[in-house]
Amino acid sequence: METLTHLLRGAFGYAALIGLAIALSYDRRRIPWRIVAAGILLQFLFASCVLYVGPIRDLVEWVGNLFVNLMGFTNEGVKFVFGSLASTEKHGIVFAIGILPSIIFFSAFTSMLYYLGILQKVVYAYAWLISKVMPLSGAETLSASANIFLGQTEAPFLIKPYLPNLTRSEIFTVMVGGMATIAGAVMIAYISILGGDSTQEQVLFATHLITASVINAPAGLMISKIILPQTEKVNTDLAISKEKIGTNFVDAICLGTTDGLKLAVNVGAMLITFTALIALFNAVFGWVGAPHTFSIAGNELFTYPGFNDWIAHVTDGTFKTFSLEFVLGIIYAPLAWLIGIDYGHLLQAGQLLGTRTVLNEFVSFFQLGELKASGALTDKRTIILLTYAMCGFANIVSIGIQIGGIGSLAPNQRGNLAALGVKAVLGGTIACYLSACVAGMLVQI
Repeated sequence: METLTHLLRGAFGYAALIGLAIALSYDRRRIPWRIVAAGILLQFLFASCVLYVGPIRDLVEWVGNLFVNLMGFTNEGVKFVFGSLASTEKHGIVFAIGILPSIIFFSAFTSMLYYLGILQKVVYAYAWLISKVMPLSGAETLSASANIFLGQTEAPFLIKPYLPNLTRSEIFTVMVGGMATIAGAVMIAYISILGGDSTQEQVLFATHLITASVINAPAGLMISKIILPQTEKVNTDLAISKEKIGTNFVDAICLGTTDGLKLAVNVGAMLITFTALIALFNAVFGWVGAPHTFSIAGNELFTYPGFNDWIAHVTDGTFKTFSLEFVLGIIYAPLAWLIGIDYGHLLQAGQLLGTRTVLNEFVSFFQLGELKASGALTDKRTIILLTYAMCGFANIVSIGIQIGGIGSLAPNQRGNLAALGVKAVLGGTIACYLSACVAGMLVQI
């Protein structure tokens, strides 16, 4: 009975999200329903293969183990540089030492694979598979496929020669694809955050994060074509740019390390800033929700009762005071329900979904990891569904990142990038939520 309920909830949520994308469409009469049907088919096919086909699941888990092993290799370098400061037994997990370095190493590792041409072959194979089902241009298919491994500004590098001539619909697809997935360097940090010290948990979340990225790609392609259908004739040839990172093997590793360092510093800086801002907002909100007595010259005028205690009561202690998290939880709770979250966890899930969109996905994953580690959120199903729903770069900050990153590769596209930014965030968000609905229907917990 419970399985049937999850299937019905997931199907309803999936249909409602498709309906939302249709409502956002620039031209509903030109929506390519064949591409929509193909995208839905690929999402369920890929997810079912990973979850229920033994050899494919073993392969994905092997890749997950590879991610975990890479984290172990990173720790060797961290120990060499930081010595006893890297000891989790003495100091616990220090974010700047225990997690951020994995971003640096994985960026260098990815750069190495790119220079050797291995990454391009994997991307090409996946893009070729998608192109046989979804009749799209080669450039947007390749970019969406590359987003499984690369970030929203790195993946377009594979189609750099084609970017200036992409149609408005194609550039929108590139944008949505970038926001609907996460980079491998960031994924490895999320594995560490959610998995903690348990190798088994790390492999579990690595498997789900990899699966989410794989099924988010066709979802992003499908949603982008619903919102902004293609009307012009496009080039369907699959041709990856021959440009390499670095002049030689060592230079490629060095450049990857430098890029990873920039990303790690950026992530650390954003966490400091956004966490501080959340604390600032919560201090203000908490004061608003607290009781106060107002008086003039010692004469009491009136007493404001506040509502912090009421919030703590109605949320069963989930939220102790009026806070930014509580506000986001209320606003995003309907979306949390839509992706299949149980009633008892709607506010917590809504808080994380809202944080991901309004602030940053890294902050929301960090908060999810803290809730999981502290025991404040123990429901495995909720944690896994949120992992799928938040597995993307769809947030307001990403608009600026794409305008700067993709715009530097194709300056003539800056106008389109700016004009389509908000819709791209919505499209990327819907794509991630669709994957959460698929997980809610298929993942047995």
